[in-house]
Parts: sequence; structure tokens; C-alpha cells
Amino acid sequence: MSVDVRYIVFGGITSILLFGTLYSVAYDTYLDTSHPVLTQLPHHLHATHYFANKSNILNLYFIKRAWGWTSAAFLTLWLTSPPHKRTVHRVFKWGVETTIWLVFTSWFFGPALLERLTAASGGECTVSLQSGAAFTVPYEYCFTRTAISQETHPFLFVGSFAESSAEPSLWGSDDRLTVIPRLRKGHDVSGHVFLLTMSVLFLVDQIRVSLRAKTWSLAHACAVAFNIVLIAIWLFAIATTSVYFHSPFEKFTGYLLGVAGYMVTLLY
Repeated sequence: MSVDVRYIVFGGITSILLFGTLYSVAYDTYLDTSHPVLTQLPHHLHATHYFANKSNILNLYFIKRAWGWTSAAFLTLWLTSPPHKRTVHRVFKWGVETTIWLVFTSWFFGPALLERLTAASGGECTVSLQSGAAFTVPYEYCFTRTAISQETHPFLFVGSFAESSAEPSLWGSDDRLTVIPRLRKGHDVSGHVFLLTMSVLFLVDQIRVSLRAKTWSLAHACAVAFNIVLIAIWLFAIATTSVYFHSPFEKFTGYLLGVAGYMVTLLY
């Protein structure tokens, strides 16, 4: 009796996240991304741990474009499948997952659900300065990702920490310097863990269709290889995120959302 590959990969994701998180707690390697001051500073291990630096290649070219890569992998797999395997049902599943990705990370009749959750759990729309000083502004500036400065939004600085500060150098010499407010504090669900978990489970589910075939064309074999390599990259990205970023509970909730996002496709 063959074992469903989805269970194997699900166990792998769970184990990677669990051991990575335990390691991050035991050796103090994770950055609290909800902290309004710490999150503006380089990771405390950035000088000695390559993947603790947010500018690493994995983060810049893969994780930040994760659903684009996942979609490309799925489409190559689907387009090179035999005609009877290129079903509308598979494309519909991809459409459902794409909608979940959009709703949680980009737009849901305004702010994305993850942003709404952060705000509802006590998050504040925070302006953080290079000096380390920080103050809050209305949520709308975070939800719309509006760049603000003393020149463009002087009313935001009236009565603020910035105005009351005795150190003008906190602002620098140019009042036109712009800053984009970010949601800090609250519960910052790990969007990376959410999306990577959902992506891996979705791709493995799609590869399962290919594994049942007796023969593959050369193009389809290449597509399967592409998907397997991408899955390996996503698993490694889950490992680096679990070690270096987010609190344990934020990673756990990201994991739960990712699993739930995939399980929605099992309803159809």
C-alpha cells in the first residue's frame, strides 16, 4: 500500500517549522517583527548569519515573489500534462488558492485580512525614524501604504512625539524626507510561513496527478523537476523563516492559516 506523498510533505513542513522554532527560542535567533523599534534595525545576527539578512537572495528573488513562482510551476505542470489531465478542476483549485493569497496578503474590500488581524489584535500604525524614535498615526496611512513627511503631512506631527522631542536631529535636516508607516505590535501572523506552507501543499497535490501516470513526455518531466526543485526551495525558506523571523506563536498561526488555505481546495 503506497503512502500518500501529501502526508509525507505535510509531516516534513511540520517538523521543519517545529525544530526551527525550538532552535530559535533556545539560541535566541529570531527577530520580533512586531516590535516597532527592533524591526527597523538589522537582524542582530545579520553580520554572521547570511539568511538572517532580509537582503539575502532567497528573500529578494524567491520569497517575495512566492505566489508568482508557485503559479508558474503549476502552469508548466498543467500545460505539459496529457490532455485528459489538463482539467478545469485543477485550474479552479489554483484560482481558489490565488484568491486566498490575495485576500490574506493584498486586498479584502480594502486592507488585507492579515493587516486587519494585526490592527484588531492591538497593532498600531507606526512611523519609525532612522534615529530609532517612533510615533503612531491613523491606521489609514498603513492600510494605503502612504508615504508621509513633515512637508506633505504637517498635521500628523502636531502634538506628536516628533514635535515634543527636544532633539531636532531625530528628523534630520530635510523635512521632505518621507517615511512609510507600518503596522507594529499586535499579532503579526507570519505571512511567509502562511504562503510557503500553502504553496508546498498545493504543488505536492498537483504533482500527485503526475505521479499516477505511467509515462511522461520530456516537457512534462522537466515541469515535474521544476516543481520538485521549487518545493525544496520553499521548504528551505520555511526553515530559515522559522529560525530567524517572527515569534513562535506568529509562525504557528501562519502555519495553521497555510494548512487551512490548502484544505479549502479539498472541498471541491
